[in-house]
Amino acid sequence: MKAFSSQRVVLPDQIGNFAILVENEKISAIVQREKIPAHGDHTDFGDLAILPGLVDSHIHINEPGRTEWEGFRTATRAAAAGGYTLLVDMPLNCIPSTSSPEALEMKRRAAAGQCLVDWAAWGAVVSDNNDQLLALANAGVPGYKCFLIHPGTEEFTLVNEDELRAALPHLKKSGLPLLVHAELAGPVTSATEKLAEADWRKHKTYLASRPDEAELDAINLLIQLAEEFRTHIHIVHLSTAKALDKLRDAKQRGLPITVETCPHYLHLAAEDISNGATLNKCAPPIRSRENREALWQALRDGTIDLIATDHSPCPPNLKQLESGDFRFAWGGIASVSLALAIIWTEAHRRGFSLTDIARWLGHQPAKLAGLDSCKGQLAAGLDADFAVFDPNTEWTVTAADLHYRHAVSPYLGERLRGKVVSTYLRGEAVFDRGNFSDGHLHGREYTRFSV
Repeated sequence: MKAFSSQRVVLPDQIGNFAILVENEKISAIVQREKIPAHGDHTDFGDLAILPGLVDSHIHINEPGRTEWEGFRTATRAAAAGGYTLLVDMPLNCIPSTSSPEALEMKRRAAAGQCLVDWAAWGAVVSDNNDQLLALANAGVPGYKCFLIHPGTEEFTLVNEDELRAALPHLKKSGLPLLVHAELAGPVTSATEKLAEADWRKHKTYLASRPDEAELDAINLLIQLAEEFRTHIHIVHLSTAKALDKLRDAKQRGLPITVETCPHYLHLAAEDISNGATLNKCAPPIRSRENREALWQALRDGTIDLIATDHSPCPPNLKQLESGDFRFAWGGIASVSLALAIIWTEAHRRGFSLTDIARWLGHQPAKLAGLDSCKGQLAAGLDADFAVFDPNTEWTVTAADLHYRHAVSPYLGERLRGKVVSTYLRGEAVFDRGNFSDGHLHGREYTRFSV
């Protein structure tokens, strides 16, 4: 038996002076410190906080097929450094896309022996794989992902309304959620055509090319489909605050809709992005400071359920760092190693607590993936996954803090509050004070049958 104690153990409903007891990779009990058994190993973390192992339900690992972009080895190292113990990989940017059980098996072979933390894989809904959807469920995916607009790579096709309607009965039968990139092409195409002669080194040009209406039109459609099919639809990386009233109303009416946003939408602001700063490009785009504050309010009132990174790395040349051209730069921001600190920096100054952090970055993402009976909280019976976090330290981000494959980031040089000290997976340290346990790769795949 092992015991891990702290004056600030972050439980679902309180933060207190407790000890986590671990046996056979699981949390056997959470007790008052004076009730720690005399036998066994005891590690006391003092006034450092112990958070549940974080869960990133939106990450692009890109393996197999684009390992030069990221890969399981580097993604899971960066995750461990960021306090994450479970990654749920998106089905695109890898080759092949995870649109069939055969592609899922290729991903499993690619992951073997490389993972420092645990992982799962979303399946794909694309234009021509309806006959694979239930087979993917039977192969263990916890849900599906689709795009309503071109995703940026040729291997993954978008779905139009008719194709989505044809897929939804299969998804309803599976009982699994559908995660949707909620932008429609019409408003984007119209806006982009008007910007042909604009200066594409300016973020405001790119922002104008991805108007709020693209998200609003998509979300209106998804609300209609959720009402019609009663299938769980999850809006990924919500960017526009203009959709919040409709989403709030849909949830109040009991529709099966959940919503996420991302660290970059909660920390960055369009007004602060300088010309040529293509490291800030993502889709949907980073919007205004006022928009950012409305997203924080939606986290406060529960309209937004969770925060996921949308960690979407690429080789530096694809970010058009020399030209600074937002039109042709890859749209993605990598942040899995920094997300906790980014969110805590912003949340702390707005009066949120570490219990909010644990819910947004732990329990709710695990629940979305159907893995909340083993991940995402500190509770008896769950995996002994946790992050030791110093919420008070302030530090400046350097390339050495990133740990993913390509050390580029819009956050370099930023001053953040809170830093991960150690990360434990099933009771064993996989990251501790800057060091990784590469000699013992603990990570394993979790499927919908793991619970």
